[in-house]
Amino acid sequence: MERPLFPQTPKRKIEGQYAYEKDLDVLIKSMMSDMAQSLQPKLAMLGDRLKFLRDRNLLKINHSVLELVVAKHLIINGYEVELEHELDSGLTCDVWARKGLGTCIVEVETGYVPPSHALDPVDYIKARIASKIARYSNYCQKFILGAPPHYIMPIPRMLATPARFRSEVDMLTVKRYCDMYYSNPQVSRDEILNAHIHSVMVIDVDQMRVREIDPEEYIDRVELWYM
Repeated sequence: MERPLFPQTPKRKIEGQYAYEKDLDVLIKSMMSDMAQSLQPKLAMLGDRLKFLRDRNLLKINHSVLELVVAKHLIINGYEVELEHELDSGLTCDVWARKGLGTCIVEVETGYVPPSHALDPVDYIKARIASKIARYSNYCQKFILGAPPHYIMPIPRMLATPARFRSEVDMLTVKRYCDMYYSNPQVSRDEILNAHIHSVMVIDVDQMRVREIDPEEYIDRVELWYM
């Protein structure tokens, strides 16, 4: 979950909440236009959940709209969906979904880099993505990273390959990235060894569509962009 950097004055908070709810209502109305009527209340309830959290200054609109587009995709594919779902460990995942006995977690990435990492943005993002896969994928049968098409995520190839094909060197490289930025608590060696990303979602808010891609295919394309 990405949180606003600075506290808001009461007036700015009210204005921000109004703008947030207005944008969310427009998106939800558009998304419902091609949904079965029986599924529409599920999407509306998720919107109410996001509005409640935004009122507590916990969410930003660019992140929330991505979550809702993912939620619609999962709902129409037969999943029960929750947003900003608390896991047993105290972690909160962006999208949690269940279908039968299987569970799925989707973590949404916007590409945001805080000002404190203006001089090391790529390393910071690599560490954030690696740590998300390591921490969250152990709480579900299927772990997915989602991002808009204008943001290319540098996903470590090791975390998309079966554990038996992973080398100690690859594991230590991922561990080094995580330790650079996450120390309380550290991402453990076992978390990294057991971590796996099963799919990547490209989330097109303009078209309100999601495309799922095999992570290794995604990484093949991404490696052309990162030096």
